[in-house]
Amino acid sequence: MTLSIGDRLPEATLCKMGENGPETVQLSDLTKDRKVVIFALPGAFTGDCSSAHVPSFMRTRADFTAKGVDEVICLSVNDPFVMGAWGTSTGAVAAGITFLADADSAFTCAVGMDFTAPPVGLIKRSKRYAMLVEDGVVRVLHAEESPGTCDISGGEALLAAI
Repeated sequence: MTLSIGDRLPEATLCKMGENGPETVQLSDLTKDRKVVIFALPGAFTGDCSSAHVPSFMRTRADFTAKGVDEVICLSVNDPFVMGAWGTSTGAVAAGITFLADADSAFTCAVGMDFTAPPVGLIKRSKRYAMLVEDGVVRVLHAEESPGTCDISGGEALLAAI
């Protein structure tokens, strides 16, 4: 399956850092009866992910709230410890962005958004994309052609589309 507009997201167990360590989260619980933005990227602490993608959603977080978005989620194929540290160090958690780990790449592979680039050590990582999900259904999807670009998947571009 390659993710498309109109698709219902598959069941997925993701991880986040809680007050007492890693916690599992059901994606369906986060999206049921809610309007959620999910943006995915190749990896925590990597170039465009840290300098462009996350900051674009930090800049637009309040604007998404004004458009009725309940939660903005950053998703990556990393462990929850790394995602927690990255979210805190960038200030994105303080800005209201939730950081979730798809540690085993199960969700990323299930929606056909995985890629592998061995020369740079990225194995079964997420392509760069952003989507608006309403009650578990993809309503807007902006996927980049290259994981090294952050144009149509940035916060401003997704905001303009909704």
